[in-house]
Amino acid sequence: MSKVYLSLGTNLGDKEANLCHAVENIEKQIGNVVSLSAFYVTPPWGYISKNDFLNAAVCVDTDFSPIEVLQRSQMIEKQLGRTYKSVDGVYNDRLIDIDILLYDDVVYSEQDLILPHPLMDKRRFVMEPLAEIAPDIIHPVIKKTMKEINADLDCVQQ
Repeated sequence: MSKVYLSLGTNLGDKEANLCHAVENIEKQIGNVVSLSAFYVTPPWGYISKNDFLNAAVCVDTDFSPIEVLQRSQMIEKQLGRTYKSVDGVYNDRLIDIDILLYDDVVYSEQDLILPHPLMDKRRFVMEPLAEIAPDIIHPVIKKTMKEINADLDCVQQ
């Protein structure tokens, strides 16, 4: 059994319902949800939109490999109405976004999946919910806890 940490985000429709539906589907299709952060209202990151996001982090116990978790999370996004993915750093409004942040202490890099998530430590909307549910987990590359990484963001203009 492995622990996988996922970031959830939505900025269209009934945002709270979108996150709740995502968590329900993660429970059914990926594994047992061990913890769920509060929901955080955040501005869009990497693009301009009038729609704020609602973000959360979730910890899941899973028997699936990282690639299988990616495939299943992308399937959940499609089931919940996401019709396109962000490509080459071009971001858009979305009904749901599910990103794999950490998978145990695995460091992995292939075209479709990089672990840990390469931008997680630069995004307050990721780190604040993650630090809430996993403050003492150590980033396998940076070698700091999630709480320390989140605190480091306090020194950076977001």
